[in-house]
Amino acid sequence: MKIFLSEINQNEKAIVFCANQAHAAAVRDLVNQYKKSKEPNYCVRVTANDGALGEQYLREFQDNEKTIPTILTTSQKLSTGVDARNIRNIILMRTVNSMIEFKQIIGRGTRLFDGKEYFTIYDFVGAYHHFADPEWDGEPIEPEPEPPTGPRPPKPPIPPEPPEPPKKKIKIKLRDGKEREIQHMISTSFWSAGGKPISAEEFLKNMFGTLPEFFKSEEELRKIWSNPVTRKTLLEKLAEAGYGKDEFTTLQKLIDAEKSDLFDVLEYVSFAIKPITREMRVAQAQSKIFEGLDNKQKDFLEFVLGKYIETGVEELDQEKLPDLLKLKYYEISDASALLGGVQNIRTTFIEFQKYLYN
Repeated sequence: MKIFLSEINQNEKAIVFCANQAHAAAVRDLVNQYKKSKEPNYCVRVTANDGALGEQYLREFQDNEKTIPTILTTSQKLSTGVDARNIRNIILMRTVNSMIEFKQIIGRGTRLFDGKEYFTIYDFVGAYHHFADPEWDGEPIEPEPEPPTGPRPPKPPIPPEPPEPPKKKIKIKLRDGKEREIQHMISTSFWSAGGKPISAEEFLKNMFGTLPEFFKSEEELRKIWSNPVTRKTLLEKLAEAGYGKDEFTTLQKLIDAEKSDLFDVLEYVSFAIKPITREMRVAQAQSKIFEGLDNKQKDFLEFVLGKYIETGVEELDQEKLPDLLKLKYYEISDASALLGGVQNIRTTFIEFQKYLYN
């Protein structure tokens, strides 16, 4: 629960598919225990045995004008026949053996809605393998009719499973003989150039083998990254090779570097140098960055560095400079008068970056 609640936007609607009705109740209780919302019905269970109350919860969930309940837990009931257009997250916590059922479950998220361009599947059971099955792209299959609901004989209680021992981070040894660590808790599939799902370990090994085509040493990487022009060119070439923004964002999560620079990701994969946070990078370089600048220039760069810490290296692109000036001074003409002209501003903006990555 903690893992997927930390991953999702908790204001977006989600369905959690559980192993059975008792599991759905336990999941509901844990979500309500760890949620940020103060609403008591933030997460509710909708199963065959929940009767009229479950149907009421389902109607409220399907109403796109209502935000509560936000998360439904279920076992079998909601795999078909739920017309809720604004579902943003599908969470799989039970095995899905049938391709038909897998399609029906995934179909809960495919309805279009205003502002909804995608939905996210959180898969704790390895069901994503169905996407690689040739049947996935077959002809659409009509949903099976739901079996009539009615009283069912009680099932014998399921004995609790013993708790798993705490897992450590996974260590991956690359060809340089040094180990890289990735988080065990999020199992991520990447895609090869041929369109096949590959493991994070395979992706890292492929990336490690490819990066020397773009820079040969840490010194060369720093030099490229310190200039927004050469950095942009490098990022474009990496994206063409299959290492784009989405892959970098996922890698940041895997190596626990979400508050670090993309530079740190490349440095870690290529040279096994531990990432530092953007805030730490600024703290280490600030005195050198401000050396020789007047107070107005320092004030502007403090603003820029604050945006960099908050968002990331994209705030240091040359294309962002006009937006940053407008955010800080409202008018570029006012910024120019304070900071000594557009050319001086551009020079200051480019020059300070070499100290940030020194």
